[in-house]
Amino acid sequence: MTTCYQRFLSLLLLAAIVGDCVVLSAIPASATAGEFRVGAAAVKITPPVGTPLAGYYYRRDCQGVLDDLYAKAMVLDDGKTAAAMVACDLIGLSRPVVAAARRIIQQQTGIPIDHIVISATHTHTAPVVVGDSALDDMTSGGSQLSKDYANQLPRWIAQAVQEAYGRRTPARVSYASEDESKMSFIRRFWMKDGTVAWNPGVRNPNTLRPIGVIDPQVNVVYAETVEKKPLLTYVNFADHLDTTGGTFLSADFPATLAQRLADYKGTEMLTMFANGCCGNINHINANWEAPQSSPQAAKRLGTILAADALKAYAELKPVEDTTLRVRREVVLVPLAKHTDEELRQAREIVARKGDNRPFLEQVKAFRIVDVAARQGKPYEMDVQVIVLGRDIAWVALQGEMFVELGLSIKAASPFRQTNVIELASGGSYYMPHRSAFAEGQFEVVSTRYGEGAGEMLVTTAIRLLGELHHEAMTAK
Repeated sequence: MTTCYQRFLSLLLLAAIVGDCVVLSAIPASATAGEFRVGAAAVKITPPVGTPLAGYYYRRDCQGVLDDLYAKAMVLDDGKTAAAMVACDLIGLSRPVVAAARRIIQQQTGIPIDHIVISATHTHTAPVVVGDSALDDMTSGGSQLSKDYANQLPRWIAQAVQEAYGRRTPARVSYASEDESKMSFIRRFWMKDGTVAWNPGVRNPNTLRPIGVIDPQVNVVYAETVEKKPLLTYVNFADHLDTTGGTFLSADFPATLAQRLADYKGTEMLTMFANGCCGNINHINANWEAPQSSPQAAKRLGTILAADALKAYAELKPVEDTTLRVRREVVLVPLAKHTDEELRQAREIVARKGDNRPFLEQVKAFRIVDVAARQGKPYEMDVQVIVLGRDIAWVALQGEMFVELGLSIKAASPFRQTNVIELASGGSYYMPHRSAFAEGQFEVVSTRYGEGAGEMLVTTAIRLLGELHHEAMTAK
């Protein structure tokens, strides 16, 4: 598997370099010293009709387009340091795609690889991005459309950053936050018999209480030109993007968020949504019997989130210091465990494409096969931190992070606003917090990572935040 992974990465890099998007010579990565600039751009990444969709343990092919998918990029440049952040309307990204995109971006703009954050919003109405997972193989069915999409995707992502880089303009940045407690809900519950259930159903009489609390914070970062022309609204909120449903492509509720903010600020402004830590959160209100999954339901949620952003505009505070600081650290996290007998059974189940086995048996089988393919090699996981003065921090983590992990980072962060971004840098598996492993259920059965992996990322993120804040406080 390691050899296949390396060969796949090499093919992506080759396609990116010699394909129809020729790599440009490196451009200096910073603006005039002392001048803070922001650039924003979006590139369409909608695949052809018929492309297999991600999100479930079976194949379903795209039948049409409800709304286009985009790679949305912003570039920050303080005159000495430049950084890029990209949010893709995808369920997740593979490590080979991220590595290839970073390589092209660095060659085209000069922005260092460590300064490039590439994440996915986690919409379930987006294509499979094939990588190194057995589940990718099953849900794509070996589709040539899926392979072509993965080959093209790094160039689209790089194009978004290159365009944002080229549009950098002197800018002012401000920030604010609102609370939203009525559109996201814990989806893991204690049941009356002492077991743990995952999405137990609306008004289930056997439900006792949810396990944990949501993160209600809606973070907004706003950038405008010195002439006060809107450039960008960045929104960070934690909620699973599985509202739209069906087999039509859609960015889910962030599409409506962008439309509503454009109604107010104008269509030239880019709205960029980055998902927070929502591995154990979704949009289902277990006490509301109305249908909650449909394109209309997604528009409802997008409108609610837009209302929060619109309220935040009235509370915006200017960033006092626009000095940009960046850190990236790679953490080696342990693998989930299994026995030899479990591996034998898992290989049989995967070979038969699930073979109508109970859902959690299929989930476990695909996890074990993927972990075994690593032959004991730990997962390499990025922790990236970008900060703007002493005001705003962005923390980018891999995996579907449980909300408790994101809340821990926010509680310890010394910055006035901390945006925690999940599903960055490739790697789209669940990342439960430690106590969830004893509780079990879908996310724990699914995760490729060992107990304590999430806390390792949290510890690293908090340390990097502390170091960068100390630099900001002591800088002259």
